Amino acid sequence: MAFDHLPFDYEPIPGEDGWRGWNLQDKTRYNAAVLGEMRVRREGNFCRLRMYPERRHTNLQDVVHGATTLGLIDIALFAAMHVLGKGEAGPSVTLELSTQFVGAGDPERPLDAVTEIVRETGRLAFCRGQVVQDDDVVASFSGIIRKMNSRK
Repeated sequence: MAFDHLPFDYEPIPGEDGWRGWNLQDKTRYNAAVLGEMRVRREGNFCRLRMYPERRHTNLQDVVHGATTLGLIDIALFAAMHVLGKGEAGPSVTLELSTQFVGAGDPERPLDAVTEIVRETGRLAFCRGQVVQDDDVVASFSGIIRKMNSRK
C-alpha cells in the first residue's frame, strides 16, 4: 500500500530571513486544514516551526487551545527530522510525545515550536524542544519519531 501524501512546499519565502514554507501541497490534510499556514527555518542545531494562531485555534479563555499546541508540536518533530536529520517526514510516524504545558499561548502572536534532535539512529529520531512566543514559554516537549521509507 502506497503512502498517500504529496510533497511539502519547502520553498524559500522571499524577504523572510531564511524562512521556508512547511505546508503540504494538499490543503485538505490536517496540517493546513487545522493549523493553517506554517513556516520553518534552521537556527543552528535547532529547527523553528511557526504557525499563526487564529480565533479557531483558541479556547473559551481566549488563549491558544492545548490541542493546537499539541498539533504544532507533533508537526515540529517531523519538520526537525527533515531540516536537521536524515529522515523523510511524509511517511514517518510519532511513537511517543510528552508535553508539559507551562503557560498560555497568546492568539495575537506567532506560535513557534523550537526543536532539536537529541539522537538519531537508522530508524528513530529522539527530539526535544519548547513552544515559545518571543521569550514566553508555552510548553516543553520531547518525542520519538519512527522513520519509515516511502512505499511505492
